[in-house]
Amino acid sequence: MTRRRPAPSWLSDAVIYQIYPASFADADGDGIGDLPGVTAHLDHLAWLGVNTIWISPCFASEFGDGGYDVSDYLTIAPRYGTNDDALALIEAAREHGIRVMFDLVPGHTSHRHPWFQKSAHTPGDDRYIWSERLGAPVCNWIPNQGARGGFYLANFYPIQPALNFGYARMDPEEPWRQPVDAPGPRANRAALREIMAYWFDRGVAGFRVDMAASLVKDDPDHAETGKLWREMRDWMDTAYPDRALLSEWGDPKTSVPAGIHADFFLHFNGRALRSLWDNGTGSQGPWGLGEPCYFDPDGKGSMEEFLAAWKEADDAIDGRGLVALPTANHDFSRLTCGPRTREMVAPAFAFQLTWPALPVIYYGDEIGMRYVPGLPDKEGSQLGTEARQGSRTPMQWDDSPGAGFSTAPAEAYYLPLDPGPDRPSVAAARADERSLLHHVRRLIALRRSVPALGTTAPVEVLSSGYPFVYLRDSSHLVVINPRREPAAFEVSGVADAQALDVSGVTLTADGVRAEGFAHGVFRL
Repeated sequence: MTRRRPAPSWLSDAVIYQIYPASFADADGDGIGDLPGVTAHLDHLAWLGVNTIWISPCFASEFGDGGYDVSDYLTIAPRYGTNDDALALIEAAREHGIRVMFDLVPGHTSHRHPWFQKSAHTPGDDRYIWSERLGAPVCNWIPNQGARGGFYLANFYPIQPALNFGYARMDPEEPWRQPVDAPGPRANRAALREIMAYWFDRGVAGFRVDMAASLVKDDPDHAETGKLWREMRDWMDTAYPDRALLSEWGDPKTSVPAGIHADFFLHFNGRALRSLWDNGTGSQGPWGLGEPCYFDPDGKGSMEEFLAAWKEADDAIDGRGLVALPTANHDFSRLTCGPRTREMVAPAFAFQLTWPALPVIYYGDEIGMRYVPGLPDKEGSQLGTEARQGSRTPMQWDDSPGAGFSTAPAEAYYLPLDPGPDRPSVAAARADERSLLHHVRRLIALRRSVPALGTTAPVEVLSSGYPFVYLRDSSHLVVINPRREPAAFEVSGVADAQALDVSGVTLTADGVRAEGFAHGVFRL
């Protein structure tokens, strides 16, 4: 196998900040965030130290699923502004030393997309997956209202018809299946390149790719989906070698060798992420699924599941890309949720920003915004039992009644503000040097100034219990204790280490002692 070009150096050095645009900052006073609102707050992001922002879907949409139902990939949704606003954001971000990544939804469109409207009325147009009869009952087959008749396959909601990238396996009982090299799948692969090129040419640094593993159907080992992304990666390496793909695949050991630059550990695939912070989507209350996790204040978890998944992924990636580690995202609960308060999450950031993964911070997590339970559904946010809206509330910029998010009446807000009287804000946190915000800022600065704490330096775990203790590049010691009770670990030769960022950790001739909710980063 030919060794693939490594990820661009800027991605290896990135600290990514995810923005849910409807909730971040409202510049035009209609109660919904927008791209000019993001531009207006670039100073905060530059001050914090992030150097890449990922903006959740901002393309034209009917917003039946929060923008993940795209009706035009080349046009910014009017609620968020215009294409000129997008270009202004990209340029202003560049001046702040920040790259902009957009969100790409390749597996389906809105049922209002012109591609679907044409296909729904045109027999033989196979950009989507069609059947003249109702398909397998386990699939999401929707009756077609167009002149073509029949049924189309939807990926999630009925308004999201699945684009046809072919099937990995044929089945005579399902004659609607087409091979991956049929005309419809070929046309969709070409369109995918055209969409990416359009935005790359306008300065977008890369894409977070929604459900990247789902394109080719009945592909149990993702072999054909992997071929598709390798084809895309080969094209990018030639035409756009400094651009990057960050996938929602949730399986870095498979996706990165397939050509993706970086992939997340995610809540829906295995226990790697949940075993760290069990912040699910409120399906059994705001404390995730109630399974053991290491960053539990009662100390009920273990790092073993995470470390096993990390080693498996790291061995498979073999330097060709990165594992991304998010604090949260728009689909699952924030770090501050359930019994875990914002006073308890500093060790989680200390771990995330000193481990050799690609750190992704969800907007507001840097000030300890909490998962807010009990909110109404908004644009498809209530997915079955998963109350995703609790992680999509407006950003809390200041302590005014509207939290600095919008000048609109509160009833016009995209979602209600956190009603808690003690809700944190950027303004209050910036004024307090002891705040979580300043803690995160210091750690980002430390990571960016010390190569041994970045993605490329080796890591050696000394203790996988409480506290979690590891070496970076044999030169830096990190101690993490996310539980309420103190913890100690015996290790020699660390007593004279230089403290770089420490809270509640003491080094002695016998080893380390960590108070509850403590962390320490030391140079040996």
